Amino acid sequence: MTVPPRAVAPSLLQVDAVVTRLHGRPALAEVCRFLRESFRHYRWVGVYRREGDTLVLDAWDGPAATEHTRIPIDRGICGRAARDGVTVIVDDVRTSPDYLACFLETRSEIVVPVRDQGRVIGEIDIDGNAVGAYDASDREFLEAVAEKLTRAVAESAVAPPRD
Repeated sequence: MTVPPRAVAPSLLQVDAVVTRLHGRPALAEVCRFLRESFRHYRWVGVYRREGDTLVLDAWDGPAATEHTRIPIDRGICGRAARDGVTVIVDDVRTSPDYLACFLETRSEIVVPVRDQGRVIGEIDIDGNAVGAYDASDREFLEAVAEKLTRAVAESAVAPPRD
């Protein structure tokens, strides 16, 4: 599955509109909802914020919550993306020793760092239900989305905790 080229520009404009209108966690939650609704192969979408050596889930959209709301950066595919500062695509999570299982139906994952002045401050984490669900088009698109989320991730760090 891929991100159709004709969907990239309007989708990035929509993300721009969200982060202009909303701030912090509400912006992140709306972007998660938009991505999941717009790209059917994005079955679960979350945004984690880096807090020291831990990734903290700030927003998500999907059929169910994950138990992994706090992930040490020395664990999992999310931790690897944060440590190495690079996008990680796993075609089949069942073959990855790093995978922290969230949902039985998950078969693939893409994790894209969110940076502020070169430093990883968070990441976009997306699960898919098909083997090989993500490719270079997803990487390029989500890296552009991540650039647009820098301010919202930074703002979520100073926002009061959710109830």
